[in-house]
This record gives sequence, structure tokens and C-alpha cells, in this order.
Amino acid sequence: MTFLLAMLVAVAAAVRSTWSPCGVSMLSTITPLTEATRGHRFSATAWWYVIGSFVGGVTLGALIALPALAIGTIGESSELLILAVVALVSVASDGRLAGFQLPGHDRQVNEHWLNRYRGWIYGAGFGWQIGFGLSTYIMTAGVYLLVVAGAVGGSAVNALLLGAVFGLIRGMAVFAGSEIWDREAMATFHRRFEIWRQPVRKAMIVVLGVVGTTAGIGSGGLLGLLVASVTAVATVAGVRTNRETSYRMRAVGTGTT
Repeated sequence: MTFLLAMLVAVAAAVRSTWSPCGVSMLSTITPLTEATRGHRFSATAWWYVIGSFVGGVTLGALIALPALAIGTIGESSELLILAVVALVSVASDGRLAGFQLPGHDRQVNEHWLNRYRGWIYGAGFGWQIGFGLSTYIMTAGVYLLVVAGAVGGSAVNALLLGAVFGLIRGMAVFAGSEIWDREAMATFHRRFEIWRQPVRKAMIVVLGVVGTTAGIGSGGLLGLLVASVTAVATVAGVRTNRETSYRMRAVGTGTT
């Protein structure tokens, strides 16, 4: 059960992260329009981006695998209880309950690569940083939950799979902008894209809540049930909030943080 819940978090966190400043930037930076102006083919750069992101995700999985091997098997009940507690903290963070937020870091990829390197280099380089999940803006505490879930699972193979899926989904998001051939199309795309920001944020909180509640109940015992109950209440409260980290949203080409 731990691995299935962790995989759900990996998929949801990858999708949610597309609305991070770096995720939005990639949808302005690697498009048919922008690649044509640089004399590159969008399909080639985009696939290098996907490959880089996949490798970045595998790198994350490899790092998660180290504590997984060191910790070993601690029993499913203990795994689920830890998962439930961290999921509760993640719900509180993503929901900004009582102003609480886990620490992150504000870092963009280096836009100077666009004029300095070939398309396959900046495509793969940007992709790796995005797929790794921890080297640029962290949009959801689900990324931290993913790391913890993989670490306590006691399986290096599962940890690698979690990272690979996370990285692959983050990379494939670049194809959402595959129809951006002119500035009007870009403006239209990003207006529509922003409409989904809050629904996706709320959906992520629900996923975290479901994971925490399920894990708490599955762990058994009074403590697990208590964590599950608090998580359910926190999820409802988190979904009702509209607060989100205030980032300076702009394309990579306008500067870095």
C-alpha cells in the first residue's frame, strides 16, 4: 500500500509542479515559436528536455534509494504511520493553514544557457533540473512527501520508479505548448493555463489528504486513526483557502532569481 500511495503522490506532485515559476517558464521558453527564433526544432529540444527530466527524476530516485537501503524494511504499519504524519504536515503546508509553510527555495534555471548552448544542451540541462524536483522552485510539499515515502519504503527499486515517474511527467508537460506558433497563441495558452492554477492546487491538497487519511487508517491503532481524522479536517480547511506562495511569475528569458 505504501508504494501505491507514494506513486499517487509522485504523479500528483509532478502535475502540480507544472504551475511553478520554472514550469510556466518552460512553457514560454521551449515552444515552436521560441525554438524557431533560435533556429532550432521544437521537437528535438522538447525531447531532449523530456530525456533530461527523466534522468533528473531517476537521480532523485537514486538519492531516495540510499536511505531506503540504509533503513531497510520497518514494517508496513510503521511505513504507513510515517506517511500519514508527513502527509498531514504537507496538507497544512499546501493549504497554508495558520500561515504554516514548509521551507523551499526560490531558484530559476539559468536563462543565459539559451544563447550560450545548443538546443539539446539547454533542453536536457533545463529538463534535468526540473525533473530532479529539488533544484528549482518547490511548488508543493508533496515533493517532500514523495521523498519520505520512497525512503521509508525500504526498496531501492521502488524509489527509482517513483523518481522516474515524477521526472517523466514533469518533462512531458513541455508538449502542452506544442501548438504555440505565434505570440497570440502563447498569450491565449497562458490565459487558459492560469485558469487551472487554483483547481490544480486544491486537487493536490485533496490528493495529499486522501493519502494521509488512507495511510493513517491503514496503519491501524488509535494514533493512526487520530492522524487520519485530523488530516481529513485539515484537507477540508486547506481546500477552502485561496492562499498560495507569491512568486514572481515570468519567463526564463527575462532574468533569473
